[in-house]
Amino acid sequence: MSIAAFRITRFQFARDRVIGDSQVRADDANVAALELVSDSGEVGLGFIQTLFSPLPDQAEIERVFATEVWPGLEGQRAIALVHRVNRPRGGNQRATSLPFHEALQVALWDLAAKEVGLPLHTLLGSRRNRVKAYASGLDFHLSDDDYQALFAHAAAIGYRAFKIKVGHIDFERDLHRLALLKQVVPAGSEVMIDANEGWSSKEALMKLEAIRSAGHDLLWVEDPILRHDYDGLRTLRQAAPWTQINSGEYLDLQGKRLLLEAHGTDILNVHGQVSDVMRIGWLAADMGIPVSLGNTFLEIGVHMAVALPEVEWLEYSFQNFDHLVDEPIEIRDGYAYAPDRPGHGLVLSEAARRDWARPRLLPRDQLGEAPANPRLSLTK
Repeated sequence: MSIAAFRITRFQFARDRVIGDSQVRADDANVAALELVSDSGEVGLGFIQTLFSPLPDQAEIERVFATEVWPGLEGQRAIALVHRVNRPRGGNQRATSLPFHEALQVALWDLAAKEVGLPLHTLLGSRRNRVKAYASGLDFHLSDDDYQALFAHAAAIGYRAFKIKVGHIDFERDLHRLALLKQVVPAGSEVMIDANEGWSSKEALMKLEAIRSAGHDLLWVEDPILRHDYDGLRTLRQAAPWTQINSGEYLDLQGKRLLLEAHGTDILNVHGQVSDVMRIGWLAADMGIPVSLGNTFLEIGVHMAVALPEVEWLEYSFQNFDHLVDEPIEIRDGYAYAPDRPGHGLVLSEAARRDWARPRLLPRDQLGEAPANPRLSLTK
């Protein structure tokens, strides 16, 4: 089952709400589907995504992929490529001109699992098929009413863990949002906060103390300070034993290793690069450090979450992406379920290809109405 062809389909559409944190915001989605096609007709699917700037026209994406990536794929078997260890030296350590890295890993693993007729999580060694999901609002730019409506909806459909964005220039606003959350979720719920590196080390400790004094118990604080401040993260861990530090989101594979070796986090945050996640997950397991799966496109991270031994949580943020595939990942009663279909179980929707493909870059004001998001209902 050799890789014989590729297809790229460019999408661009409005989000159904503004997402963001203390540093960034976005109200549109810029995505391209990457399909690797084998000589037997099997398809491996991954998604290329940019958060803050549009992807170029589809023809340019195809040109860059054909030039920079395709020569290393054509005629190869996916099952061999996903296990290949490269020797990164000199000019070999460089990113592609467009963000293909995660899409390529996901598509290759999807195809590799189909080669052996297994669900991806089974190929990765899973002993279970579900993981707890927490409701994450990406809520920094929402009004108080929309913020409460989002988390009230999440609580009503079975979530019992909730993560909010903090790091506002006015700290009273952070405390206010924590109080608003408490009003709409069940007593005893798990609460996490994410500062997106909004604080310095000493500032983070002072604010965590204030949050605790205000009566808010935290399961973890995510990315409270700069990603490479390993000493500061380690000190914060020791100074705030009543909560956990969750970090690693912004680090590459080498950075995550250095973070673990510096004992700079209680929980390692990983995302959707399957090979990278499994490699660092093995090291985290060896060191006894829990792993959490942050946002992964269309929740593909459920496969890694149920395969690794140190994962308790997967993030779900109610983004309006489900229309892109025929059968999204099932999330029910606060759990995400890994599909039992071969590969990762996601197939690009032909209706989406027909109705939502945008081969050429459109101005934001020409995107029209956002695709429906049946998993989220906000009160306006």
